[in-house]
Amino acid sequence: MAETGTRKKQRTGNVTSERDGLYDRELADLPPGLRWREWMLRVEAVIFASAEPVGRETLARVVGKDCSIDLLIDDLQEELKDRPYELVSIAGGWQHRTRPRFAETIRASSAPTRGGAAALSQFETMVLMAVGYFQPITRGELSKIFGKEVSRDVIGSLRGAGFIGSGPRSPTPGAPYTYVTTPHFLSAFGLQSLRDLPDMEALEDAGLVSRQIVQNEQLAPETEADEE
Repeated sequence: MAETGTRKKQRTGNVTSERDGLYDRELADLPPGLRWREWMLRVEAVIFASAEPVGRETLARVVGKDCSIDLLIDDLQEELKDRPYELVSIAGGWQHRTRPRFAETIRASSAPTRGGAAALSQFETMVLMAVGYFQPITRGELSKIFGKEVSRDVIGSLRGAGFIGSGPRSPTPGAPYTYVTTPHFLSAFGLQSLRDLPDMEALEDAGLVSRQIVQNEQLAPETEADEE
């Protein structure tokens, strides 16, 4: 059946309104209590739908210009206090996370989960940890830390999982590539920032890493100059 002119005009008008940014953020026609509640629901919906932590700038697009994001988050966190999941501040934004005490229950269920850290080998995990502490760092410098070569395959695996990316060229001879962690690294391991990494001195005392190796040794220029 052919679409009527009126219906077509309405549909086209709605699309045009959305495209022109006429989304009603202010909700001025609602009483204050209902307006606040609708803003809470909008913020929760956006965070729930996102695979990564949602930042303040993103949430500000769906609420009024004078709305306090922090107060909205406080109210949402209060509502979730008796639920098995919570709203946490992580990696510069907010994300829904299952409460830690239910981790064993989730593992026992064998249910597929979303997000979180990809499965890494023990050595890949150690390399990722070293990148986190010493970034920007080259593959050769990583090899010196562990006393054996850190292969391109290991770097590729960490890059493929989204945990590391390319950093600036090293100022050492040959200008090799360096690697740095990504926002996904923070999100996957539940960190707000790199300052939340475990204490470095404790890891050194356990003999897991040594910052002196990185600080005192330089790469030979031919080692990584052509690596990407």
